[in-house]
Amino acid sequence: MSYKPRLKEKYQNEIHPALMKQFEYKSTMQAPRLLKISLNCGLGDAIADKKLLDFGIAEMTQISGQKAVSTKSKKDISNFKLRKGMPIGVRVTLRSDKMYEFLDRLISVAIPRIRDFKGINEKGFDGRGNYTLGVTEQIIFPEINIDKVNKITGMDITFVTTANTDKEAHALLREFGIPFKNQK
Repeated sequence: MSYKPRLKEKYQNEIHPALMKQFEYKSTMQAPRLLKISLNCGLGDAIADKKLLDFGIAEMTQISGQKAVSTKSKKDISNFKLRKGMPIGVRVTLRSDKMYEFLDRLISVAIPRIRDFKGINEKGFDGRGNYTLGVTEQIIFPEINIDKVNKITGMDITFVTTANTDKEAHALLREFGIPFKNQK
């Protein structure tokens, strides 16, 4: 028997039928599903210290379980001593099984480690069914060794769904177990 991530099975067996019933879809393809999770970390200080970028790539690779790539600036900004093409961030996009594994670790391990946690803000929806969550410290992930961290950085985690509205995306993410502030 081949391995299947826990949340992928949960989506197929519980979440998909619940969404079909809640929104009264005619076709199974109308039910929203998770397409990808994008992780993005801006490292503006990497302009002065090139080693920060290497640390950022290593940490993001550890967190996601997939090789991270550096992002480059698109234009010159003289006030920030920034030239076009300079590396200023790190990103990784997760799909299919790795996406579900990361989501499972995020919900069950990382989010409970956030200091003074009162729930995730519901204002991160973009109007098209995608949700972006800002994390202030990368040390909430258990893969990161706190003793080896040279600079605490935050990151954005974007959930890209097939949902047409924010309400559908909210229902999907809530069913996965993301703890929003105002649970209904």
